[in-house]
Amino acid sequence: MIRLKAFRTTQNQEACERFAHGHEQILRDFGVEKVTSADRSWMFNPDVYVITVENESGSKIYGGSRIHVATDNQKLPVQDAIGEMDSGIHDMVKQDAKAGAGEMCALWNAKEIRGSGVSVVLTKASVAKAGVEIANLLKIKTLWVLCAPYTVGMVERAGFKVVKSLGKDGQFPYPRPDLPATILRLDDTDALKTADEENKSAIFDLRKTPVQNKVEFGPNGEIIVDYDLYIEDL
Repeated sequence: MIRLKAFRTTQNQEACERFAHGHEQILRDFGVEKVTSADRSWMFNPDVYVITVENESGSKIYGGSRIHVATDNQKLPVQDAIGEMDSGIHDMVKQDAKAGAGEMCALWNAKEIRGSGVSVVLTKASVAKAGVEIANLLKIKTLWVLCAPYTVGMVERAGFKVVKSLGKDGQFPYPRPDLPATILRLDDTDALKTADEENKSAIFDLRKTPVQNKVEFGPNGEIIVDYDLYIEDL
């Protein structure tokens, strides 16, 4: 059994610290020392929201993801990551921000749960928190993501599309030439017209009932997920 907990950075600095430590360890395991999403300044940014994957007692973090909301004063991590390689990202995010834009980033999971399907669960939970039409959402109409090639299919099923006008058909030699990244964009978080039916149904269900206990099915079998995606004072 695992628990998914959503919160604003300013609401739980201790959990932010544990999230950052776990993410940095995973990056080191892959031989990556520097990525923009690992910059710890996000921990003090009130426009960043975190979803952690914890054990049942909450004593250990197994993974998580972050959602950054674009504002007039700060860029999204994806802009810092690829902006020097393709400046077109800046105009696109600026245009998206007029109706609400954000980025899902720093999605990671520890070795103990790798292959369990938690990355899929995290993606659905992150998209569920974006949107503008109902209460307790982040007012994000467009959601960006920069991800490794092996996760492209996963986020595409949640409605993201590769932005082929950026980079080389959407790909960038980031964080290293031998570890390329693909940039994708979900342009309608409310309707999710481009998501497959399974993901769409699951995301809408989490929006309607952000606190629930649910059995999810991963490659290694069933996992019981205790969702707590309701963010206080949002």
